[in-house]
Amino acid sequence: MKQFDPVPTPRQLVWHKLKFYGFIHFTVNTFTDLEWGYGDEPESIFNPTELDCRQWARVASEAGMRGLILTAKHHDGFCLWPSPYTEHSVKNSPWKNGKGNVVREFVDACREYDLEAGFYLSPWDRNHAEYGSPAYVEYYRKQLLELLTGYGPLFEFWFDGANGGDGYYGGARETRKIDATRYYDFPELWDLVRTHQPGTCMFSDAGPDIRWCGNEAGVMPLTSWAKIHGEGFAPGRVDAADGQTRLGTGDPDGEFWRGVEVDISMRPGWFWHESEPPRSLEELKAVYHSSIERGGNLLLNLAPDNRGLIPDADIERLREFSAFMKECESGDVAHEMEVEADSTAGTDWAATNLVDGSEETAWAAEEGVHKARITLAFPEGKGRRINAVRLEEFIELGQRVESFKISVCSAWGQEIEMYRGSTVGPLTVARFPNVHAEAVHIDLTARAAPVLRRVGVHVVK
Repeated sequence: MKQFDPVPTPRQLVWHKLKFYGFIHFTVNTFTDLEWGYGDEPESIFNPTELDCRQWARVASEAGMRGLILTAKHHDGFCLWPSPYTEHSVKNSPWKNGKGNVVREFVDACREYDLEAGFYLSPWDRNHAEYGSPAYVEYYRKQLLELLTGYGPLFEFWFDGANGGDGYYGGARETRKIDATRYYDFPELWDLVRTHQPGTCMFSDAGPDIRWCGNEAGVMPLTSWAKIHGEGFAPGRVDAADGQTRLGTGDPDGEFWRGVEVDISMRPGWFWHESEPPRSLEELKAVYHSSIERGGNLLLNLAPDNRGLIPDADIERLREFSAFMKECESGDVAHEMEVEADSTAGTDWAATNLVDGSEETAWAAEEGVHKARITLAFPEGKGRRINAVRLEEFIELGQRVESFKISVCSAWGQEIEMYRGSTVGPLTVARFPNVHAEAVHIDLTARAAPVLRRVGVHVVK
């Protein structure tokens, strides 16, 4: 079976499989009740009394997260590791008498709990006196290299889009503007990541590996292509008139594969604020349905408090959310059904591969076939009440499906349409009212011969 370009790289394929992981926003802002520090915060303010990165990792692991990303440096410029290139770091804080290293403890905790580790390193630095000059860019590269070479394998590196504005800047207290598309020389920064961490996926509006969904509301559009045109996008800059929308939808004929990451915080803010409660379970349920179930990866932020611990209220809400996700993913009975398709590319691509539980096998229609039907039937007289169908494309060969329809066959022989959808990609879950089904029909329309990895049929509990 020929691939339908673009296709994901090996590191992107690994990233797609993670699906759910966490953000950790923690710095001087945790102690000032701010979202964006000005850069003039004294190092002495950073003094968590019970900082425990192992608690962060344990909570994340128990919730089913596959990794964590730490804000090693946010816009305020304060570094959570004792960088030799600045005095504005933990080394001049009272925490552990200046001998501590949050980044090291974070990575060690991730390894202990079998979590992937990643970093966020803000390009904008409101503390640094030379921000806006070439000297700052060299400083940023040095810090990037510290994180790339000192802490082992990383699964993701986050380049934030906030760039330039007012700040402390070594005491100047002024506004500084930069051209975000040129100032940092992002291609060179990306090369550094590729050289030292070839397995790391990089995030920004422009990728190069992962793109933003275009909002912080936890919502992906129903139509979403993992491929996108690169023109009009740069880290922190969306020039195209429809660019914000296209960050979510992608482009059906896009030349770059850039999977979608949906980022949202457990609380209204990204950093801990005592006055803010965690989101309701109903809000988080909606986020799950409109992110993971639409083929995106969900990056859910956890904000440790000024003790250095994830608050109990957040832990309890996360437990509830984890239980809900497990319930959504359970009850798949497709393996009990007989499967056939009206087009098959050969014995290696048989329809039975859709329910064999393997990540390595797939069903494919014959080359040149753009419309195909898959039928899954329960044993005669043993129909079940169902309410969801799960579809996954075999994205190693590209994203192809542009629309699909789910119908059920009733006990009276009627074929009843239950759902119409558009793209499938890494994952799409079609949910509909509870219905008794003797069989399920999936009609696919694709830009090239459709290739699916898996079909799931979920029964009502």
